[in-house]
Amino acid sequence: MTTLALLGGGKMGEALLGGLVDGGWDPENLAVAEVMAERRHALESRFAKIRVVPNPAWAVAEAEVVVVAVKPGDVPAALAAAEPVLEPGALVLSIAAGVTIATIEGLDPGRPVIRAMPNTPALVGMGAAAISAGTHAGDEHMHRAESILGVVGTVTRVPESLLDAVTGLSGSGPAYVFLVAEALIEAGVHAGLPRPVSQALVTQTLLGSATLLAQGPDGAEALRAAVTSPGGTTAAGLAALESRAVRAAFLEAVTAATKRSKELGGS
Repeated sequence: MTTLALLGGGKMGEALLGGLVDGGWDPENLAVAEVMAERRHALESRFAKIRVVPNPAWAVAEAEVVVVAVKPGDVPAALAAAEPVLEPGALVLSIAAGVTIATIEGLDPGRPVIRAMPNTPALVGMGAAAISAGTHAGDEHMHRAESILGVVGTVTRVPESLLDAVTGLSGSGPAYVFLVAEALIEAGVHAGLPRPVSQALVTQTLLGSATLLAQGPDGAEALRAAVTSPGGTTAAGLAALESRAVRAAFLEAVTAATKRSKELGGS
């Protein structure tokens, strides 16, 4: 079993650890470095058999894979602390938003590096991640990254040039969906439903619709058309949405988030 060290024990890192353990990884082959004492205690309480330490160098010794899950501004310091004891062929898998492959490779030349963009549904094992290979990362490294991130969702390979678009779409996407949920709940209340009823109906509607899209043979357009009877209630509701340019608003949201991701990454 691959020995994995995680740098950063925040929510995403904790979700990944939970997925690995649930997926059959031996906790004794996992280690996590977390500088905040409160987070270390929380991780120790949940993962009694995983080694939790305050210093990156203490976590990465003999690790075959190092997952970088610290805040973007903390990446250089974390890797600088780890590099002196890091095995020469160890893979660095970074989920630090906006930190480019070139930046990481510049911190440790010759190192196989893979950059990933996951999203928050990974917290419930339903994430969507995209990965890109660095200069020295081969197919075996990509397979390894897929096996690791796959424990908390789906994984797609893309060129690094597309990771900003991934950030704008699936990275930021959960917030768009939550905004839609908020609006639908408020609309239900406005139409006369008690708030708990409206919330329960909206939650199940979103969950059921996403499941139907994921598991059915039809795409979104066909599924939407199947619900829309000519002259019916759904057609009236969709006409109202189209009159407010909802499609264009989502397009602009993804475009704006993609642009901002490029700005933050310096690309």
